[in-house]
Parts: sequence; structure tokens; C-alpha cells
Amino acid sequence: MSLVILTPDGVGIRNFVVTFLKRYQGGRVTVMHCLDAPVLERIVAPLKLDVEWLPLVVPPERPVPFTLRHTLSYAHVYWADTLAMRYNRSRKTGGSWRTRAANSAARLVGRAASSSEAGVHNLEKLFFYSAKYQPEFEHYCKLFAERRPSLVLSSSQQSPRVLLPILAARSLGIPTVAFVGSWDNLTTKGRLAAPFDYFLVWSENMKRELLQFYPRIGAERVHVVGTPQFDSYTDPELESTRERFFESLGADLSRPLVCFSGGDHTTCPEDQDHLRIVMAAVREGRIRHNPQVVLRPSPVDPGDRYASVRRDYPELIYMPPAWEHPEPGNWAKCIPMPEDGALLANLTRYADMNINVASTMTLDFGIRDKPVVNIAFDVKNPPPFGIPLAEMYYPWEHYKPVVDGHACRVARSAAELVEQVNAYLDNPALDREGRRWLVEYQVGAPIGQSSQRIAAVLEKLADMPGPVSGLKIASQTRAEARS
Repeated sequence: MSLVILTPDGVGIRNFVVTFLKRYQGGRVTVMHCLDAPVLERIVAPLKLDVEWLPLVVPPERPVPFTLRHTLSYAHVYWADTLAMRYNRSRKTGGSWRTRAANSAARLVGRAASSSEAGVHNLEKLFFYSAKYQPEFEHYCKLFAERRPSLVLSSSQQSPRVLLPILAARSLGIPTVAFVGSWDNLTTKGRLAAPFDYFLVWSENMKRELLQFYPRIGAERVHVVGTPQFDSYTDPELESTRERFFESLGADLSRPLVCFSGGDHTTCPEDQDHLRIVMAAVREGRIRHNPQVVLRPSPVDPGDRYASVRRDYPELIYMPPAWEHPEPGNWAKCIPMPEDGALLANLTRYADMNINVASTMTLDFGIRDKPVVNIAFDVKNPPPFGIPLAEMYYPWEHYKPVVDGHACRVARSAAELVEQVNAYLDNPALDREGRRWLVEYQVGAPIGQSSQRIAAVLEKLADMPGPVSGLKIASQTRAEARS
């Protein structure tokens, strides 16, 4: 099998380059990426992969495709109408007056189209049709015609960067596959970026969501494979001893280790204030067992906003993710280094518990059967989001099962935070059944087996035509007309 993998962002690099390709032995692979040359070299050198690397050619934002893409996104979020989508569509649009005007027009038309699923679908067809008249589409048609890959896999179902290569592959009858990148993507994000033939999802729950929001997708086109982002947790090559890991942190082996996982600045703007509350409670002895706290910021956060907490509490252990930050806060630009897999695998293995704000880290630590406290109180008044933090993420469709399933404890005040951390340090077995249930519910494959499941599905799909493949590309039609 000849496989092309589209990796338009850092999460795709983590899942399908650093993790999946390390375990893949299925044939020739081409990775299409958005990496700068120095970053690419830092990734390629330690992995020693036999891979062809090609840049993704990203078109500039042209007025018609830009407006249609945003119109389709608004149509989808009005039609699907989840709690997260309601919040996201209420946020003000920034940019120039032209951008704001285009967004306003897109919102009006999108809302009108959202009155039915058919209206959204027709708008989608118009958008995909218009996109093929961009010159970059012909670039991908030529590239795929020369290489004739068996399959084109996108590591993201939502990045607009994958639209043109997916359209080009389909026009040549090459099957296309999308991996749904995270447990919240289908209920919090906009429309699928492209008309993929097949889908790889984490779990049966995610499959149900996909079919709910995209009723024209048949169940036979959706395959449950888990997610490769957790495969590193069973990789013996990445495992350190507790002694070596604590020594690398400068931590005390005789004391518990509490991990504070930060979110990115836009979704968790008060992380530094919450961390300060934790550190004060530890220093003052209100949190028992004399724990040491290790801070791991979000992979897209360079960590600057924690500087004052680190200065005032030098006992805080700082463990930044091994990610490059050419554009902090932008998940499409920040890129993981191969060594980050070992850092996170050992942190989740040896930390005694975790504290975060409605983060995927709840799953990471749940996989290790480690207790998690979620913070659900604001420090500032009025709250940064205009509504209490407890009303923000915790009722959202992807996170409500975490709370309802008792997979963690939710602290709605600083006093509750101290109380719940103490409860878990006293008895780490608390809520064990809830953690076990959450992992089974959200991750539909045994931990460590996702990469091999993906490879098996791809081998099967490579022998199958795309359901709507074989369409003629615009350039072929014009050439035939001239002849």
C-alpha cells in the first residue's frame, strides 16, 4: 500500500508521525506537512523514518472560498446547535472591517441555510465545487496523478488545509480517510473540512455523534480505532523508572507528586491564578501529605503567564511540554518534538493525581487510574467568559459524561479544591470505577493498540473505491472540451 498522510497541524504530527509511523510497516508513505525546515529536521532525525516529506500548499484566503467556508460553518453550528456551538457562534468576530463584514454576511446566509439538513448539505456542495477552481487544486491533482497513492489519510477532519488535497484525491478515484482528532471535535467545532470517503473515530460514542451530525454518512463508512495519542503509554522504550523520572524533575521520591495541567490562554485564562491558589494551600499546609506540584502548561502555551507564580513559589516544579512555539496559542503552528511522548508518558505514570480545567488530561490520567480534580470556579469578577466557569465547559456534550459518570471531582470553590485534593491524596482509589468507565466510553480500543488498528483498517480501505470517487476534475473537463 502507498499511503499519503496529511498532517496540517501539531496534533496530527503527534498522532500520525511521532506515534503511528513509528509502529507502521505497511508500505511507502508520503507525509504532507506545514513544517519549517529546521523543525522538520528536529522531528525526522531521531525518528529515522523511511518517509517522503512534502509541503502542504496552502492557498491564500480568497474572498469567495473564505465567505463560503464561513457560511457553511455557521450553517452547521446553527443546525447542530450543541451547547458549545451556541457559545462559539456568540463570540464577536475580530479582524478588519472587510473580514467582519464577510463574517456577518456568512452568519446571515448560514443561519438561513440551517433550517434543514438538506440546506446545509446543498451549501456544502456549492463550497466544495467552488474550491476546485483554485489553482492549488490542480497542483494536488498533478501530484497525486504522478504518485498514484492507494489512500489519502487526513490526520484532521476539521483543518481547511486538507480540503484541496482531499478534493484532488477524490477526483482521481483515490479513497480518502479522515481521523477525528479529539473527543470534543464533533460537538464543539464547525463542519467537516472536506467530503471524506471514510472516517476513523475513537469510540462507538464518537461514531454515534458523527452519524447524528452527518446523517448522509453511512455507518459502514465509519471505523472505531481508538486514538494513537495514547499509544505511547504502553511503549516500553519510553518508560523511565520512578527514581530516574523524579531525579530529572529534581523531585523528592518520598513525597506525593501533584500535576497541574494548564490549558491554552483562550480557553483557560485563569490557570495561573488557580495554580497560585494550589501553591498557597500546599505551602500553608492546608493540603495534606506535603505534596510537591509539577506544572505542565498546555503544549501551545510558552508558559510566560506562570512567571510570577514560579517566582513567588520557587518550590513549584516546571515541566514544559517539548513543543516548538513559532506562533503561541495556535494549534496549527505549534509542533511536538518526539521526546514529548516520553515526558508525558512518565508524568502520567508517576504523578499521584492531576488538576485541570475540563481538559483532555482528565482522560490521560484516567487511563493511568490517577484521580483528577477539575476546577470550576472563577477568580476574577466578572468572570472572564461572562458566565461562571462552572457553566462553561462542564455542561458541554463531550464533558458532561465525565461529571455525570463520577470520573473526577469538580471543585466549585477554592475551599472545595483543597478538600477534594486532600480526599484523593488520602485515598487514590476514590472514583476508580468512574475513571474506568470514562476510558471505556471515550476510547474504543485497548490502550496501545490504536496504531495497529488504524493500519489494519487502512489496508482494507485501500482495496476499496471511495463511495463517490471517479469524479472528473475541472482541468480534465476543460481539456476534453478543447480537444
